[in-house]
Amino acid sequence: QLQLVESGGGLVQPGGSLRLSCAASAVILDYYAIGWFRQAPGKEREEVSCISSSDGSTYYANSVKGRFTISEDNANAMVYLQMNSLKPEDTAVYYCAAPCGTGYQPDFWGQGTKVTVSS
Repeated sequence: QLQLVESGGGLVQPGGSLRLSCAASAVILDYYAIGWFRQAPGKEREEVSCISSSDGSTYYANSVKGRFTISEDNANAMVYLQMNSLKPEDTAVYYCAAPCGTGYQPDFWGQGTKVTVSS
């Protein structure tokens, strides 16, 4: 079964940190770049970060560069998004999806995990 399952969202104060986890089917991890997307209320969905399983190359949206780090644990079929220095504008539902990257539209989506940054 091809699936992506996110966890780790929650409520955090501005300046705080959260780590999102994505449990991926091994087949997805082997063949696709996996990324994190987010959608805030009233806004379009945006690609936040993407990691290639073939060479480990990464992509970050300008809005999160220097604050977010994507990583992959192939042995356990997990993808993580470490989010530091969180801002209220990071509030959104975060989705794990594949494939990702320039020119790609994801075929596989997780159910989403909500992140709220508020004092």
